[in-house]
Amino acid sequence: MAPTLTSEELERARRVLGAMTEAYGRKVVGQEGLRRSLLIALLTGGHILLESVPGLAKTTAAQALAKAVQASFVRIQCTPDLLPSDIVGTQVFDYSRSAFETQLGPVHANFVLLDEINRSSAKTQSAMLEAMQERQTSIGGTNYPLPVPFLVLATQNPIEQEGTYHLPEAQLDRFLLKEVLDYPAFADEIEILRRIDTGVYDQPEQGPAADLQDVLFLQDLTKRVYLDPAITNYIVSAVYITRNPREYIGEELAKCIDYGASPRASIAFSKAARALALLAGRDHVLPEDVKALRHVVLRHRIILNFEAIADEVPPERIIDAVFDSVKAP
Repeated sequence: MAPTLTSEELERARRVLGAMTEAYGRKVVGQEGLRRSLLIALLTGGHILLESVPGLAKTTAAQALAKAVQASFVRIQCTPDLLPSDIVGTQVFDYSRSAFETQLGPVHANFVLLDEINRSSAKTQSAMLEAMQERQTSIGGTNYPLPVPFLVLATQNPIEQEGTYHLPEAQLDRFLLKEVLDYPAFADEIEILRRIDTGVYDQPEQGPAADLQDVLFLQDLTKRVYLDPAITNYIVSAVYITRNPREYIGEELAKCIDYGASPRASIAFSKAARALALLAGRDHVLPEDVKALRHVVLRHRIILNFEAIADEVPPERIIDAVFDSVKAP
């Protein structure tokens, strides 16, 4: 295999990613899964769906990474009365000039945190997801490109479902990853309180770890990370089994699946695995990279039936069975 990245490029990537990770760690204690997913999304140009109870540093993490690369950041609190124009933008009549003036909405930022996206109406969700997919908005018949890089971090609160609008499965598929956050470890929570008591979070901001040109450089490198045909076959085999599970994972688990993952899952695996390899300082993908991403890539793409939901069968159990049935190269 010929090297796809030079040693100088890998060294620069290691240095920039190290500085970004250090900047993240100054603001966020623990939550390594969230850090990994944020960096993978940033390197691939994808978006993340986050599921967690309140207070687990989702906003802090996104802000920390945005400041680390000198990117713009906005947080949008989703509510049932939020309109598409509140996110995308609108035209306002200027009486002094007797003309309409376009006002771009908050979605025109590098990092957009959509807090509790399932509280917004279906129409508003659709407008946001269209912006995510098309990388532009349309106001008054004119298209306005979104900034580059552009990353959406949408959150869902699993403990409050009253007054929410369930995200359709076809829209869930547009998120590159779905991360489920858990409570911090005991030692991490002690460290959070220690930092608050000692005023660590009140100290002046240090200089940025990188800039947007560094991000574009990392995105270009990610695309060039080598993905062997054997690993491509490994990815597609796993995704194929989610659509044809009966002869691979057994009748008991197979009957839990209504619909398997679409080809977007294979694309997500190939993109995210390249990013994970670069985060590890490699110019090639290993089977372990793919397996490490199995939950975040597939948990929102495998549609379980009502019986499985009633029996509280977690999608992770099915995903593990799928990968156990595929021989790694």
